[in-house]
Amino acid sequence: MTSDTAASDTTEPTDPTTPSAPSAPAPAGWTVRAPAEADFEAWRELFRGYCAFYRVPAPDEKAGLVWSWLTDPAHELDGLLVRDADGTPVGLAHYRPFVRPLHGAVAGFLDDLFVAPAARGSGAVDLLLARLREIAAERGWNAVRWITAEDNYRARGLYDRVATRIPFVTYDMPPAEA
Repeated sequence: MTSDTAASDTTEPTDPTTPSAPSAPAPAGWTVRAPAEADFEAWRELFRGYCAFYRVPAPDEKAGLVWSWLTDPAHELDGLLVRDADGTPVGLAHYRPFVRPLHGAVAGFLDDLFVAPAARGSGAVDLLLARLREIAAERGWNAVRWITAEDNYRARGLYDRVATRIPFVTYDMPPAEA
């Protein structure tokens, strides 16, 4: 899920991946790559910020589980970290493949996208989305899909520039009780 929340002074939601002003090209020396074992603490802080943004608890057990998925080559979840010129991770993306039987194709699903507040407006989110687009091409995916809140207007402004809104409604159904 990409991030959204209500802005403090307006009714328009804000998004941690969408800067106040249009994104600028990222400064020279910024990179995007998969997280490595040594990135855990920096990733954990970004993940904690992402969870706080959504007002979702971020216990160490959950972070440990997600990190284990990200660092397990056999798990379907992959991740990206965007790093500033000093090599410090300032944003994350979590994504995975999903099959599209109706289209006879595989696509990518962007589960999480977050940029640290201090790096918003830097072009970090643009780097993450550009790298994800490259990965989609490398893997033969026919699309990259994500969801955001209907009233997440600021994020949707960015998303409308790089993707096409599709006319489907999303549902969550809990599993049967055991």
